[in-house]
Amino acid sequence: MRSPDFIRDRARSMRRNLTGPERTLWFLLRRNELGLHFRRQHPVGPYILDFYCAALKLAIEVDGPVHDQTAARDERRTAWLSTEGIRVVRFTAEDVAARPAAVLSAIARVAPPSTA
Repeated sequence: MRSPDFIRDRARSMRRNLTGPERTLWFLLRRNELGLHFRRQHPVGPYILDFYCAALKLAIEVDGPVHDQTAARDERRTAWLSTEGIRVVRFTAEDVAARPAAVLSAIARVAPPSTA
């Protein structure tokens, strides 16, 4: 589903202003150690996904402290993405900052093995 122009513009702006944990995870994902291509701050419909692998229809979300107060909104978002066939995996910003290798390992476990 194509996103509205204002969502795409916001995603473009967010790509230039990643949070520290998002920057850390992006550094790891873009090295392609998992053999997967991820996009950062990728718009899908009315939402912007932190990281998205189109081949797997897999979204990776880094949840900061604000997500503690927005759990219901996050659940609606995840439900909508699920109807689009997109699987969402969430990590806390703390986990990404403190244990980036463990987060990358967890992403590798949810991704099917490469057939290449």
